[in-house]
Amino acid sequence: MTTHDPARQPSLERAGVGSNGIAMLFLLLIILAASLFGILALLAGGSPVIVVGLALLLLAFLFIISGFYMLQPNEGAAITLFGAYRGTDRVNGLRWTWPWMGKQKISLRANNLISQQIKVNDLRGNPIEIAAQLVWRVTDAAQALFDVDDYRGFVTAQVEVAVRTIGARYPYDDFEHKEITLRGDHDRVSGELRAELINRLSVAGITVDECGFTHLAYAPEIAGAMLRRQQAAAVVAARETLVAGAVGMVEMALAQLSEKNVVELDDERKAAMVSNLMVVLCGERETQPIVNAGSLY
Repeated sequence: MTTHDPARQPSLERAGVGSNGIAMLFLLLIILAASLFGILALLAGGSPVIVVGLALLLLAFLFIISGFYMLQPNEGAAITLFGAYRGTDRVNGLRWTWPWMGKQKISLRANNLISQQIKVNDLRGNPIEIAAQLVWRVTDAAQALFDVDDYRGFVTAQVEVAVRTIGARYPYDDFEHKEITLRGDHDRVSGELRAELINRLSVAGITVDECGFTHLAYAPEIAGAMLRRQQAAAVVAARETLVAGAVGMVEMALAQLSEKNVVELDDERKAAMVSNLMVVLCGERETQPIVNAGSLY
């Protein structure tokens, strides 16, 4: 499997050639004032020089007004000259550049994406359903616009590939709690998913701020069997704890009876007492006491 190494993807972005649009707007107002003065002079019987001056003012007006563009907060504009990249302007507000320069705006804001549920085979081959959520943003406008055809579609496609890669790397669950699992080690798996996505999206000048799973479950065809297996494992674990506690209580009871000389018990009577205590402590139903008024023999 081929992955993209961020170290081999140098940043293409550099400062653009945009300038402050307020200064050009002020110049535009001066041209409008001069044009108004020229029109009034022409109506008063001006010379052909005034007509030429008005024509030049009109050309200057059209030249200046066609170079304006607006940038909102967290927005950039890639500036190109006849298809050649000249830089990215990230300064907010009213901006101006030469009219023959191309301007492609791009959002630099954080974007939230929730992927579709996809079916993946985990490390043990069990089919599981996974969906992921990530927060991503553009860090290099030039790479996002010129290195990939559609950077938003590129993100969507790479998310699915990364989720499949991480989902197949670990088992869904480990009943013995000895392995890293998708369900039990969410923080670690999410960290690996983020690293995988950053590695894949670096070619498009995109980074991932955070990510995680929004859906993680066995596929419907094996969900019932896995639920019964989990229930059986839980029952076995509970029984082990119950038996271990009962054995400790029986040992304590026998030790205290012997230490305080309450009663002398031979091996057969100890065995009967242990059997009775284990039934009482481990049984699921309430026990009914039977009073023996005679001898055990």
